[in-house]
Amino acid sequence: MDTHTHIEQLPATIRAYLDAQEARDADAALSLLTPTALISDVGESFSGEESLRRFVTEAGAEFNYTTRLTGVRRDGETWVVGHHLEGDFPGGTADLDYRFLLDGERIERLDIVVG
Repeated sequence: MDTHTHIEQLPATIRAYLDAQEARDADAALSLLTPTALISDVGESFSGEESLRRFVTEAGAEFNYTTRLTGVRRDGETWVVGHHLEGDFPGGTADLDYRFLLDGERIERLDIVVG
């Protein structure tokens, strides 16, 4: 059952991660992940500190784009944050869901999928 909610209701860890990723602050983002965290971005997976650091600093860096949050909901134990992107990447627009699974106060898994 999906429960619609507002960005302010997201756990502080997820809000901090989204801010760190937007700022490309790898140290801040990595501090919010568990040691065994896994990030999957439209089918490509990243785990381990170096791979995750590369993801946070490089994902989408070759493009200019804007991001608008389109919604927040909870799907069981998973927090889903919708993003609408517009920019100079192939296709020009994309709707993505960031699906966060927490382990305590840290992020265990983030799946970024086409929404």
